[in-house]
Amino acid sequence: MNTPRELPTPTDAQLDILHILWDRGAATVRQDHDFLSQTKPSQYTTTLKIMQVMTEKGLLERDESDRSHVYHPLVTREEIQQQMAAYLMNRVFGGSARSLLVGALGGKRTSKKELAELRQLIDEREKGKTK
Repeated sequence: MNTPRELPTPTDAQLDILHILWDRGAATVRQDHDFLSQTKPSQYTTTLKIMQVMTEKGLLERDESDRSHVYHPLVTREEIQQQMAAYLMNRVFGGSARSLLVGALGGKRTSKKELAELRQLIDEREKGKTK
């Protein structure tokens, strides 16, 4: 089993930028800012600074080969989700996967399809077919 690599924990603002890059692909600061500002008030210079910090932390990589620098994530959505779920499980739910799942399921209505997918994932985990 692979040990997960140590990742810096992104802030909420950094997560917003990562979500845009994961969903839309590599982008310049301007492109990312324009998309971000559709839902949240933001200054271009703030977006630029956040993306520079994310590059320093190893969350993003900047391609400087063109006049406009293009950023792309160095971390996957799955890596960050697993890291944050482990953090929540340990800090909020006392290390209990059961408590985390019960808390998540109690937090919002879950479709029958999602419940079936969870059952399948648990079955696969028991059989050793997943990480």
